[in-house]
Amino acid sequence: MGRAYAVLDGAGKIVTQTAAFRPEAVTEEVPLSGGFRLLITGSDELQQQLDEAQAENRAKETFLSNMSHDIRTPMNAIVGMTALAKRHMDERERVVDALGKIEVASSHLLSLINDVLDISRINAGRLVLNADRFALNDLIHDMVIMLRPQIQKRHHHFTLTADEVEAEVLRGDVLRLRQIFVNIISNAVKYTGDGGEIAVTFAVRREGNGCRLRFECSDNGMGMSKEFLERIFVPFERVKSSTHAKVEGTGLGMSIVKRLTEAAGGTVEIWSEQGKGTRVTVSLPLGVEPVELQTAALRGQRWLVLEGDPTLQQKYRTFLGEAQVDCRLVQSPSEILAAITDAEFRGEAVSGVILGSVCGEGDPLNIASYLHKAHPRLPLVYISGENWEEMAYRGRHSGISRFIPLPLFRLTLLQGLTEVIQGSDGMGQDYGTPDLTGKRLLLVEDNMINREIALEILRTTGAQIDTAEDGQQAVDAYEAQPEGTYTAILMDVQMPVMDGYAATRAIRGSGRADAETIPIYAMTANTFAEDIAKSREAGMNGHLAKPIDMEVLMQVLRKLC
Repeated sequence: MGRAYAVLDGAGKIVTQTAAFRPEAVTEEVPLSGGFRLLITGSDELQQQLDEAQAENRAKETFLSNMSHDIRTPMNAIVGMTALAKRHMDERERVVDALGKIEVASSHLLSLINDVLDISRINAGRLVLNADRFALNDLIHDMVIMLRPQIQKRHHHFTLTADEVEAEVLRGDVLRLRQIFVNIISNAVKYTGDGGEIAVTFAVRREGNGCRLRFECSDNGMGMSKEFLERIFVPFERVKSSTHAKVEGTGLGMSIVKRLTEAAGGTVEIWSEQGKGTRVTVSLPLGVEPVELQTAALRGQRWLVLEGDPTLQQKYRTFLGEAQVDCRLVQSPSEILAAITDAEFRGEAVSGVILGSVCGEGDPLNIASYLHKAHPRLPLVYISGENWEEMAYRGRHSGISRFIPLPLFRLTLLQGLTEVIQGSDGMGQDYGTPDLTGKRLLLVEDNMINREIALEILRTTGAQIDTAEDGQQAVDAYEAQPEGTYTAILMDVQMPVMDGYAATRAIRGSGRADAETIPIYAMTANTFAEDIAKSREAGMNGHLAKPIDMEVLMQVLRKLC
């Protein structure tokens, strides 16, 4: 019970009181001037709540002050670098440099905005988690690619281990999982001095029909005081010291991590000591997606593996051995050629070559190019933690048949090799800009600048693009063309006249032969789980978030091929 008060006059009569005052529960009496007395009932709970509320308000005021600075910093970079780029249009290097800095500042600004929106939505009780099907190695690989520039900039020694994984294809909110892990690792990067050590571990243990994912990130950074550690999950809190003065952020990251983790039924624990570093451990229950792996096509195959890492060498032996694949490990490109020649001499043709993450001397793609010229029909599989998007063009022209991202898991490896043996070429389908020449897309977008950006991106595919500026125009354009005209519709949601949901329902309900099958994707700034659910309920096939991520858009367009 909270505190309640009553004031009595000299005769003992109550002059005024709060509604909750109960004479039998008086715990304190304070004499007042003029013979009056103040009677107090109840505990200190109400006062404690008041103190906490005042502390939170002070934290919010500090947060707003910090945010004013943190938002203006990237905005100043964006505005300033834009002005510089316009002023030096004839100096290509300066323009490229300015655009790069604008991109970095924009990404930072977007992360600040996302944090504020996330905590507001969580506090309002509107957090909804999805149950997406995802491959763990894709999640980890994408996350590392995203964080690598920050890690390299600080010259950190970064290690990632994912050896104890009992299930690879899982069910959970993959976007929120990535947000949890990226937040934690980003903190480790920011609060660890240049050249520091950061170690990340993933483990998945089966539990009944599901599993439990355990994530751990440890660093040898600055650590935290005991006092701050007690408040690390409080929204708007940031370390207040000269050492961390230049570290920008909302102070919401770990609060969001805790709330997302708990919403998923998991736990987050932190150990930290000033001067010794920090260790964050997250445990999450997830679903497991049953996968039937057919490895009969690999049985008896002979594969050469160029790999210098001892840990990965053992994984190749184990995974390929279980599938009854004859695996021969080699240490250099010259050994590959000798092994191929030897196999041909004995009449035992090599089925393919795996170029691993540590290929000895030489660039793996140069090695692939040489092998491809010497043996053009020999399948080449490249397995690496590198960003394939940056080397996709070279890779395809070097004869790479399949790219498999690290960390290396059994299912991913055997499934990839099986598809290569069966003649499935995943390179053009999974990477690069798709060729949509001869296809026609309908872009529905009411904002002129957003429409211009989307048009420029879509035109790189060779597709013909029609546009509409609201939902009604989209429906009219669709119905005005013969059935099968449009390969897909990219639909904004918030538009005048008719919104994207209504337009999608109108198209689906038009009764035309292609009404139920034409792919319709939401392309909108409404990015929360309930927005995605509304898109699906309206009949959309997928959801693309703004600002538009070119690679995500290309992944969708590649499916249309």
